[in-house]
Amino acid sequence: KNRVKQGESPNVKSSNRNALLITAVFDRNVNCRRAASAAFQENVGRQGTFPHGINILTAADYFSVGNISNCYLNISVYIAGFPEYTKSIIDHLISRKINHWDSAIRELATKALHNLTPQAPDYMATTVLPQLLTAAVAVDLHGRHGAILACGEITYALYKVALLTNRSVMDIISPECVDALKNIHNVLHERKQYRGFGGGLMRPAICSLIEKLSLSKMPFKDDPIITGWQCLIDDTIKSLHLFSSGLKMNIIVAVITALSALCEEYYQDKTNQADAQIQGVLISQYLDGLKSSQVLTRCGSALALGCLPGFMVHSKLKQIFEGLQHMCAVSQKEGNFTEARRDAVRSVAQVFMKAGVCPHGCPDSVLCSENIAEVYGVLLSSLNDYTTDSRGDVGAWVREAAMTSLKELTLMVANSAPEILSPNLVKSMMCCLAQQAAEKIDHYRAHAGNIFLHLLHNAEPVVPHIPHKEELLSIFPVETITSLNWNAPSQAFKYIAQLLGLPEYQYHTLLGLSVSVGGITESTVHHSSQSLFVFLKEIQNDSDALTQFAQTLLRIFRDNLHNDRVCVPLLKMLSQMLANSFFEIFTTQENHQVCVEFLVLCKELRKSRDVVKLRACVDVFCGLIQFQGDVRKKVLSQLLLLLCHPFPVIRKTTSSEMYEMLLTYDDITDPDVLDDVMTLLSDTEWESDLTTVRTHRNQLCDWLGVPRPQPITKGPAQVS
Repeated sequence: KNRVKQGESPNVKSSNRNALLITAVFDRNVNCRRAASAAFQENVGRQGTFPHGINILTAADYFSVGNISNCYLNISVYIAGFPEYTKSIIDHLISRKINHWDSAIRELATKALHNLTPQAPDYMATTVLPQLLTAAVAVDLHGRHGAILACGEITYALYKVALLTNRSVMDIISPECVDALKNIHNVLHERKQYRGFGGGLMRPAICSLIEKLSLSKMPFKDDPIITGWQCLIDDTIKSLHLFSSGLKMNIIVAVITALSALCEEYYQDKTNQADAQIQGVLISQYLDGLKSSQVLTRCGSALALGCLPGFMVHSKLKQIFEGLQHMCAVSQKEGNFTEARRDAVRSVAQVFMKAGVCPHGCPDSVLCSENIAEVYGVLLSSLNDYTTDSRGDVGAWVREAAMTSLKELTLMVANSAPEILSPNLVKSMMCCLAQQAAEKIDHYRAHAGNIFLHLLHNAEPVVPHIPHKEELLSIFPVETITSLNWNAPSQAFKYIAQLLGLPEYQYHTLLGLSVSVGGITESTVHHSSQSLFVFLKEIQNDSDALTQFAQTLLRIFRDNLHNDRVCVPLLKMLSQMLANSFFEIFTTQENHQVCVEFLVLCKELRKSRDVVKLRACVDVFCGLIQFQGDVRKKVLSQLLLLLCHPFPVIRKTTSSEMYEMLLTYDDITDPDVLDDVMTLLSDTEWESDLTTVRTHRNQLCDWLGVPRPQPITKGPAQVS
């Protein structure tokens, strides 16, 4: 009252109050928001004249305004619920924020307008929307981008408001606004505003508009604009490689959501069937896109097939699946288009989830007993994608997508038709998940472990035929779903190593552990090896259990003999096992078959040119020396051959390892010559020329009782 008497207008006071609140909620800078919130609190406390001040302070306190998304999407809606602030908040967003230079602020502002629409639907429909439609075809790029996004968000919000009162959106929005909404695409197309830098903003904005107008059930069926929208979507998928890397993912997401909504609303006839002509054209087009030379076009085409509604894939399921399957198989073999394989694997699950499950249905329309094995085969083979390039293990993207797809499909089938899930399919899936849960990359180990536990403990529906389910439930009680941190090697490996005691899981678990134990990350190597050694200590005196474990290890070795990803870590792991005498029970028998087979496999690797692999072989040879019989002479022979290897570093490594071996196992040679052997190993310059080195090596052969190798002409990677 005193201020009014002094000449200050109540409108000025109201304006200042609203400006303070707007700054507290919408300013881009967190410090400004917090300062405005504190100033508003001070005014409420001292003057007490701000309407609903205490309630607003509770929602917009110092800490709440720290999160900008919370400010735009929640706090602003609460404040706008008080009539004194509603229009000023909406007007500020329209005038200041949808044309902001920061695209993140523009997008938040449009989402805020969506949430604010129920507070003032008539004002939005009659005043705000016409303003935005004018800005949507204006010259300013940022303003045009924000206005198009806002038009879609407000229209969809008005549709929701209309549903609550049993009306259609056409009863709220004027015919002029509807025509203007429909015409935005044509105006931009005629002006060629989908090209260049601006196209990176306009295309996802129009795709968002298409999605929202489709969800709002605008009466555009059979209208030429639908063809225009579809052409824009298809052209964007083909042109994804032309946009900057920062925009590509946003554009792909916008295009796929727009296509899904467009198909759902406008490509379905009165009998709820797909328009046959459009269905054939779209599916053929996207299948052709899977063969494109551009990886992003393949990605977009794969995701487009995955987002099609169920009625669009009906009677075309086999064709779509074969296209995705062929693209995955060929690109995996060639080691390229990894991102496209990832998206194709995602789409395989999406397509079949849209199609549904019927045990005795047609394989061209649903997931059934005839095609389920083939579908799972594609996903399980994707779990063996270990493609690497300059970015690292990019195959992990495909494996992660495959694990997610397996989970989604398995839960759907277990719920609707568990009888078509055969024991072999479930066994293969669970074993592959166990392998991934034992591997070295924390993120993907956690993803696999969480899915493994989810499938194991899922009650509705129960996944049938899980091997050793009772034993698994004792290893992983239900509380491990929340308490076990798979990202932490110290927690994960002590659980996963227990699967080595279950015959069905032993091969895959040991395969995964081999990569972890023989890896290079210190924490992963330490905890995985400790967990493995705990298991081995429990069985090292049980001949049958240890033999079974050794045979499994040999099987992995044979299967991956020329696969460096597994072979090198496995050699390092085997070296650690031998050094810790876990196979001591076998050393009492002469020429034990396990040692003989390890020796045969390591001899194959001796021809390699990979220094890391050769060093690992030397370590294993030195560990195998503890076995008795003729096999010991053969091991010594291999080590002595490596003393004349063409690579000096291998000769030096072999001499050092042999010196340590002789210190550890003093029964290898005659004590009378032991000192001479060790002196020769330590004093010889093994990196000198081969002629000199060969003389010393032959002397060692004589002292150790091993026949001298006969020099013959060999390739550069072999020895004499």
